[in-house]
Amino acid sequence: MSKIDTALRQATATLKAAGCDSPRLDAVLLLAEATGLAPDRVRIETDTVLAPEAEARFAALLARRAARQPIAQILGRREFWSLTFRVTPDVLDPRPDSETLVTAVLERVADRKANLRLLDFGTGSGCLLLSLLHELPEAQGLGIDQSEAALAVARGNAASLGLEARATFQLGDWGSGLAGTFDIVISNPPYIESGTIAALAPEVARHEPLSALDGGADGLEAYRRLIPDAARLLAPDGLVALEIGQGQEAAVAALLERAGFGAVAMAADLGGTIRVLLGRKSR
Repeated sequence: MSKIDTALRQATATLKAAGCDSPRLDAVLLLAEATGLAPDRVRIETDTVLAPEAEARFAALLARRAARQPIAQILGRREFWSLTFRVTPDVLDPRPDSETLVTAVLERVADRKANLRLLDFGTGSGCLLLSLLHELPEAQGLGIDQSEAALAVARGNAASLGLEARATFQLGDWGSGLAGTFDIVISNPPYIESGTIAALAPEVARHEPLSALDGGADGLEAYRRLIPDAARLLAPDGLVALEIGQGQEAAVAALLERAGFGAVAMAADLGGTIRVLLGRKSR
């Protein structure tokens, strides 16, 4: 049996050798999961001896992380917008950069108590749509995804956050066959060039759903599909907000402008990278 301090040092070395970006933090989180202690307690109770059962659980979790499975998939959850979302291999791991979209949309909502209708293309875990509904108490939202497994995750997240009465999820191919009028359309579509996916970090290339990553030969295939649908479904003066990949702002802005969205705005993430494009539908 090992003490927590010894287990953490050995696990950190293992994860560092495996190429994980944050080996010490990952070791703390995995040990907290294995023991049932809060991460802060794991950092403090370094002389505590691990029970055999906890040691075995920790070894199993550590092996998965050393194989570069994302920490959120191992734990089954991720915090996003200060909310907890269930995460599985069927959905993208919600990333802090995507909070840029939530912030940018909220900055452009004049009345947060308005009865708004939101549409989320490629909803995945539902993190974008549900975070916005959390901040917009009178809004209703519809999430579209081509994966039934992803939709099951999104529905579960809506229920756990108490938002199931205002969030609907359905199977779909972007806006194909969809009718109605929406005030806000959002999307974090697949935008990675097909030929570059294999070179991504193993956490992404091996473990995240390919359909949520692959944006075609130039990374823009999804935007060509969803932007005309957004233009058709948005109410006059409605807002579209799209997450983009690094360096895609000019190409995606041109697609928005051709679809009738004027004065395209840009929002940068905390690292200074343009992460979101926003446009208003002409009246």
